[in-house]
Amino acid sequence: MTKRHEGNAIIVTGAAGAIGFATCEILAREGAQLLMVDIDGERLEKRAAQLRDAGHTAIAHVADCAEEDAVAGYAKEAITAFGRIDGFFNNAGIEGTLAPTHEYPIDEFDHVLRVNLRGMFLGLRFVIPHMVAAGKGAVVNTASIGSERGLAGACAYNAAKHGAVGLTRTAASEVAQKGVRVNCVMPGVIETPLLVGMLEQMFDSVEAGMEKLGQTATLNRVGQPREVGDVVSFLLSEEASYVNGAKWEIDGGALATIRNDI
Repeated sequence: MTKRHEGNAIIVTGAAGAIGFATCEILAREGAQLLMVDIDGERLEKRAAQLRDAGHTAIAHVADCAEEDAVAGYAKEAITAFGRIDGFFNNAGIEGTLAPTHEYPIDEFDHVLRVNLRGMFLGLRFVIPHMVAAGKGAVVNTASIGSERGLAGACAYNAAKHGAVGLTRTAASEVAQKGVRVNCVMPGVIETPLLVGMLEQMFDSVEAGMEKLGQTATLNRVGQPREVGDVVSFLLSEEASYVNGAKWEIDGGALATIRNDI
């Protein structure tokens, strides 16, 4: 039986993180050749080595995804290594500090937008041309349920994630007729170090935060990174050939309803 991504060359940014690596594991099992990108070189190499030890093709590439030359560099590395780019999970991001908008540190706002929005734009800017030249390709950007709602204390993160949907829709409208699809995923409360970092700022304990935020989903639990990775894998595949410019909620139903357990 042919694997879903057999022989496909796929770039994953934020690949050393929880969602990024869970997605890499799924893509690798489905036959993809991976260029794994992250700013944390030590952790990234350990992650890539795990996949290589399991018999998969995984190249670790250290880069700051908000730096123009670095992004051009990882796109070039993928072409050099694989000869093409079939898929791109444009996933790198940070949570930033939590503070009211009227008190939010200006330098921190700039930093979060630089990584989460500028970095996403640069990924599209330097990867999509290779796909257009080949006449095919699929991109998945990481947005958030924060792309649809306000989250008190997270003005920079929310602004960037609203922007992620705008970038997705705009790029999707530009390159669809050139054989390239662009979609985004909107994870909800997913058990990641990024979430833990936010919970440490918001609640008395991480456990209390997990329980409280898990209740926002109709499934009444926090999601797992692999549950995001499975959707990303689908959107990058030919099975999603008629999906373009979409935003996929992976949130246990949090955005779908107002909770009423009476």
